[in-house]
Amino acid sequence: MKYFNKILIILVINFYVVCYAQGTKKEVKKDCSSNIESDDNINDTIIETVLAKQLKQGTTQTIDEAGAGLPKIQFGIDELEATLQIADEVLKLNGFKALDKDDFIKKVKNVFGRIIDPKSKSIFLHVNFFDKCDRDFVMYNNNEIDYDGIFIEKQRKIILKFYYIPELIDYQKQYSKLNNIENTKIIRKSSIDNLEIEIPHWKDIPNLKDQRKKNIQTIVARNMYLFNDSRAYFKWLLLNDQSFMEKLVTNFGYYDDKELLKWVVENTKFDSNNSNELDKIFWNKNCDGTAKLNLEIFPVLKEIIKPGDANYFETLKLYVMYLLEDKDKRNELSLQDRSKLLAHLVYFGEQYRYDKNYNDKSYFMQRIWMRDIDDSVKKEIIRNNYYNLPDYKNLYEKSKEYQNALADENGG
Repeated sequence: MKYFNKILIILVINFYVVCYAQGTKKEVKKDCSSNIESDDNINDTIIETVLAKQLKQGTTQTIDEAGAGLPKIQFGIDELEATLQIADEVLKLNGFKALDKDDFIKKVKNVFGRIIDPKSKSIFLHVNFFDKCDRDFVMYNNNEIDYDGIFIEKQRKIILKFYYIPELIDYQKQYSKLNNIENTKIIRKSSIDNLEIEIPHWKDIPNLKDQRKKNIQTIVARNMYLFNDSRAYFKWLLLNDQSFMEKLVTNFGYYDDKELLKWVVENTKFDSNNSNELDKIFWNKNCDGTAKLNLEIFPVLKEIIKPGDANYFETLKLYVMYLLEDKDKRNELSLQDRSKLLAHLVYFGEQYRYDKNYNDKSYFMQRIWMRDIDDSVKKEIIRNNYYNLPDYKNLYEKSKEYQNALADENGG
């Protein structure tokens, strides 16, 4: 049977995930082996045409890293579509269930802050990890230096980064009739002294088989976690895709997953010189200029902080001072947002003063009294009825007893 009539793609995936059932840790080995028929699923013409194009171009992975001065080559929509066709079938093999349209739109908005217009005819959205507010459609492969992002495919309701076909399938076996393409040298001109650079073939990339496996696992895990709420794949992502998981919180302000938030907080360095990094976990700037405050972080901090963890209190104390005194932050965060965040911070910290297991002396609440020179923050907190934080007013009144001690700490 000819390849252009029917293609046999065999994807064998040994996928290890960690899951927890009734408090017991189990390792599950998932073997997926399936024949995908092009008549029903994959467009053979697109896959073969795109693969031939990519084999003729070769790969500049190793050369780019060496700074050879080669102009970057854009990929085409046909190449992106080919990647998505393969990814879609891989996801189906792994039991992925696409959300309905409305749920998908809500999830994308909640996680990435992107609004999908149901009336739009465009199929793809590009999400830029360097600048989430950038709406340009980037047609260059990620290198995490110039480009880093993912595509949202609105029809299949999945996400993925762009991959070249050799990064996903065993093309030498499945498209053996194209193997002769890689018998010809590929030469390109460098911008450095117009040198001729020989481009490696895909077949010459070390560990390409392992890269494919990791790429397939990543596609499956990201989509199963975000759109099918899989905790097993969540565990895999924390071990193998840490940058992506961290960005969900720090870049996009996704705070709904308490376990993810706790992992990010635990991996954030709490020290006095790290205020800008703390900004990333306490609030997130929306593209319309407003801020999304992470009030979900306080129950997480309560779980994390143990007696003897004085460093947390020292860092949070200095973060309060930073929010009160830093001029750039005063301009970046509105008075309303700064006041609300400060109220929650000092309320959280103040309670450890009266816990005998901690007996903290960070003097949280009176720091607003001392550094809010024009009383604007204090007035905003009162105007909002202390944000309905239980016993806030009484804690504040009681905190006046250490005003002198706090003044002495700051030189009188």
